[in-house]
Amino acid sequence: MSAPKLIAVDWGTTRLRAWLVDADGGVLARAGADEGIMAVPPGGFPAALRRQVGPWLGAHPGLPVAMAGMVGSRNGWVEAPYVECPTTVAGIAAKLARVDLGDGVEGLIVPGLAARDSSGAPDVMRGEETKLAGCDVTDGAVVMPGTHAKWARVGDGEIRGFSTFMTGDFYAALTEHTILGKLAEEPEDEAGFLRGVQASRRPGGLTHQAFSARTLVLMGEMPGAQVKPYVSGLLIGGEVAQGLAMSDDKGGVTVVADGPLGRFYELALAEHGRECRLLAPEDVFVRGLLRILDAA
Repeated sequence: MSAPKLIAVDWGTTRLRAWLVDADGGVLARAGADEGIMAVPPGGFPAALRRQVGPWLGAHPGLPVAMAGMVGSRNGWVEAPYVECPTTVAGIAAKLARVDLGDGVEGLIVPGLAARDSSGAPDVMRGEETKLAGCDVTDGAVVMPGTHAKWARVGDGEIRGFSTFMTGDFYAALTEHTILGKLAEEPEDEAGFLRGVQASRRPGGLTHQAFSARTLVLMGEMPGAQVKPYVSGLLIGGEVAQGLAMSDDKGGVTVVADGPLGRFYELALAEHGRECRLLAPEDVFVRGLLRILDAA
């Protein structure tokens, strides 16, 4: 077995995930629990972390512990202030926050990033900056799908800016709190996704085209099994169109996603004549923490 180099921790709002990794980013062991930052009582962060990685710390004294995600927010362990874009991996590494893990062990928390769009409106990310660091992209667009999807713009190795799309939140709202969810049937038919992407390119915008998910079913032109994939296609299709316009990059796109979600983005980008490279989120996260640690 390779020698461990780092304990990597992704600590979000609802969940903590940890990996014991070697110098090449290979995962030697995994741990995790539903102990997101909102479940940790005041002063309880060191104990919560040790419940998951204590055996690794005991077996490998002095091994660095690096954390990213909402653990560095103002509701987390300590607030790691945002680093303004444009910046680099070295710029992120220079602003690492340090915390006491107990027993003389120090932990590092990666700061988030902040940017502004062309109108001056602010945008932020926490956790995705670590994935960006692990993508090894020097020029192009990097897409990180999720509840709040991020489209980052990278040029000459510099993170120049990014834009957030509330795609996952909107999907949950439309399918769980509107009439569209009542029309949906199981099992889902993914053929509805491409129909939704194509509909997203028609005039009228999201609020108009979303209603077509109801009328297509009412008129017998779409089965209920396609409703949720159709809504997903509308949202991801709209996100891709705007993300490409805002990134102003004509080359390939890197998408940090796997499984069905990765395939959906690949299909949506293909509708716009764009190729993409898919990267697994876990791989780029642990590799990103290694790169940030090396830069520090």
